[in-house]
Amino acid sequence: MDAGTIGRAKSAVPLSHTATADALNDVEAAYWTEGLQPAFRIAEAPGLAGVRDALAARGYVGVQPTLVKIGDVARLAAFRDQPGEVLDQPDEAWGAVFVGDGFDPEDGASRVAALSRSPDALYGAVREDGRTVAVGVVTFGHGWAGIHGMRTAADRRGRGLASQVLAGLGRAIAARGVERVFLQVEEANPARSLYRKAGFAEAWRYRYWRR
Repeated sequence: MDAGTIGRAKSAVPLSHTATADALNDVEAAYWTEGLQPAFRIAEAPGLAGVRDALAARGYVGVQPTLVKIGDVARLAAFRDQPGEVLDQPDEAWGAVFVGDGFDPEDGASRVAALSRSPDALYGAVREDGRTVAVGVVTFGHGWAGIHGMRTAADRRGRGLASQVLAGLGRAIAARGVERVFLQVEEANPARSLYRKAGFAEAWRYRYWRR
């Protein structure tokens, strides 16, 4: 439960694709107790049809279709000959990309705050002429690496900088001996083509359910 702008950080999600709707009352009550609006992130899997139907009956609407993609760490590490830099801690220049021209500053600040507090994370960056122009994050847990927060400065897009960030993060993942990597991308995001070239394939799709 979170009051920021990141949907994944403030939505309840079943831990399997065969969950029932039995916990919906308890989940809603937990949100209301914290003064927050309930939100759910539900995969479009057959085993969750009952959950989706129950949410719809309560007035929730499924929006923002998003893909979960799974990649190959070795392929990702070799994606570019010139990988981006990897930082143990985010610096001010890294965070500045999220609030630069072309981005919502409130959303950007919320994302910087959330990503900066991720335990055991590493931070990818590409710098040009003393300026950080592309960034990303990788987090680790349960034998998986998750890539988040991919951003490129508006005036530097279309030059392959995001692929350098991905390659740098891929090498950092491989160095830890982790073999499984995933990311999430909105279905309408043109970055899907980049992730496909980097070896990511769709595993499933989900929607956020909100009132």
